[in-house]
Amino acid sequence: MSKFDEALDACKAQMQSCNIECDEILLKNVAKGLGPSIYNKDANLVAAGDPKELDNIRTKFINGKLGVEGSEADAAIQHAIDKIGSSNRQKLRPVFYYLIVKHLGKESIYG
Repeated sequence: MSKFDEALDACKAQMQSCNIECDEILLKNVAKGLGPSIYNKDANLVAAGDPKELDNIRTKFINGKLGVEGSEADAAIQHAIDKIGSSNRQKLRPVFYYLIVKHLGKESIYG
């Protein structure tokens, strides 16, 4: 099994434990878009309690890649936090970004 497949399996396991329906093609494309960061334990986790981290996600991913700004971007971040669980300290980045993409209806960007 490749490292990429192992990373995807970890994401699917997290999604299953959080009762998140998985579109495997979208998850795979989101993970590919994150590049080698998914193989680095620290970079692969979202620090949802860190305002700088959330601002980076808002600016570079939601505004820059998805073209969404303002309260809609904030709501997408909060949706991802709520779905994975605010007390869950192991928020996998591909799952977090997947939830944002689904929430905003931006799947076509990864199609």
